[in-house]
Amino acid sequence: MIRIDAALDKAGLLRSCRVRGHAGAGPKGGDIVCAAVSVLTRTALRVLSHREGITVRGEAPERGLVELEIEYTGSGREFLSAAGAFLLEGLKSVAGEYPDYCSIHISSESLQEE
Repeated sequence: MIRIDAALDKAGLLRSCRVRGHAGAGPKGGDIVCAAVSVLTRTALRVLSHREGITVRGEAPERGLVELEIEYTGSGREFLSAAGAFLLEGLKSVAGEYPDYCSIHISSESLQEE
């Protein structure tokens, strides 16, 4: 099972994303769930890390674990809003289509304070 934990700031912008585990929906190298999550996550990391006003710290210390931490300034806010929404919508779609192999939990600073 792939478990995705994402955190949003008070403005609803993506601040972190942790993806861990293996789907087990297919053979190694042929698992559609792992492939979808990997492509979405790696693409978001690459796109965000090349954008002015956005700083991304990411690591994959072992197979089956990717962690992203995102900081932004005013100039990166709008792009992060769009890219973060795209990433989360894609990950939610995968989890919705393959609930036995992928789950997602999204927390928000604004929700935690209420």
